[in-house]
Amino acid sequence: MIEPRQVHLEHEAVLALLQIIGIMSDQLGEGNMESRWDVDVLVELQDRLMEPAEGDAVTMGIDDAALLLDGMAFTEVMSVEFPYFEMVQWTSDFVTSELRSPWTEEEWLAYSAR
Repeated sequence: MIEPRQVHLEHEAVLALLQIIGIMSDQLGEGNMESRWDVDVLVELQDRLMEPAEGDAVTMGIDDAALLLDGMAFTEVMSVEFPYFEMVQWTSDFVTSELRSPWTEEEWLAYSAR
C-alpha cells in the first residue's frame, strides 16, 4: 500500500482541480461516467481540497491524484475543439506535475500495475 502524502498545491492548482471535479461531477449527472467515477469520492476529495487555508498542505493518496489525473485527461480530450485548448493543455501539464511530484516514478508504476 502506498501511503497518503501531504501535498502542497499552488492556489491556481487547487482552483484548476476544483474545476476538474466540477466537470467530472457534471458528467456523472449526465449519466456518462457512473462506472468510471464515484460521486461520493469526488465530493469527499473536493471537500479536502477546499479545507486547508491557502498554502497549507492537503492529505492526498495516490489514488486521489490518479482520479484527478483521469478527470483532467478527460477534460483535455473533450476540449480539443475549443479555442482555448492550448490553455487547457498548459493547465493540464502544470497540474500533472503538481499531482505526480509527491510520489516516485516507481510508486506510480506500482500503482498502475495493480
